[in-house]
Amino acid sequence: MSLPNEIPAIEVAALECGYGGAPVLTNVTFSVRRGEIFFVIGGSGCGKSTLLRHLVGLHEASSGTVTFFGESFTAAAPARRRELLRTFGVLYQGGALWSSLTLRENIALPLEEYTPLSRVERDELVALKLGQVGLAGAGEKYPSELSGGMRKRAALARALALDPAIVFFDEPSAGLDPVTSRQLDELILRIRDTLGTTCVVVSHELASIFAIADRLIMLDRTARGIIAEGNPRELAQHSADPRVREFLTRGENQT
Repeated sequence: MSLPNEIPAIEVAALECGYGGAPVLTNVTFSVRRGEIFFVIGGSGCGKSTLLRHLVGLHEASSGTVTFFGESFTAAAPARRRELLRTFGVLYQGGALWSSLTLRENIALPLEEYTPLSRVERDELVALKLGQVGLAGAGEKYPSELSGGMRKRAALARALALDPAIVFFDEPSAGLDPVTSRQLDELILRIRDTLGTTCVVVSHELASIFAIADRLIMLDRTARGIIAEGNPRELAQHSADPRVREFLTRGENQT
């Protein structure tokens, strides 16, 4: 884990997010430490995916700043922003694998676009990434030949292709059964522990939140922003906001 005096992996200051009308989120401010598994949680429509899209540059914020490792992503020139994009990977909710390409070809795409590696070197690296996510030898399979959990693992291999310092996960457990979801949580932990990767996870799944989150922020639709930040177990027990306690203790209580 990071030391207190280290520059955070991510700093977000006074961010306002939206799509042209009334803002979905206002005055969003938080930081993510290096090597942290950081969750963004909240109910439906609270802006979790909206925040993620703005963090990774798919949408421009109305105001505010996003900084990666001390360098402003918001203010960066287009060429520099493209370089900064190489420092993080994204695991999209549906995986976003190209159905007409094999896993090897899918994972090789960012290597072809961003590196000068030869075909042989790319294939070696693809094999390494597949091995890291437990899919060794599956490079010639197509996404349609895989289970939902395997597709998520393959998409994670692609997100890891450029050895990113940060990986963003958009609802990684969506559509998975509890056992497969737990296996994916364990994989996220292993990636963080072995590679030192900072992980930002958008999720509403309590099992995952309590299993692997170091810290979290909770967004609220009415507040249009953050209503809680901290360790999930501490917030579940001691938050002064009943919305936070209710969310984190809904259903079967996590202990």
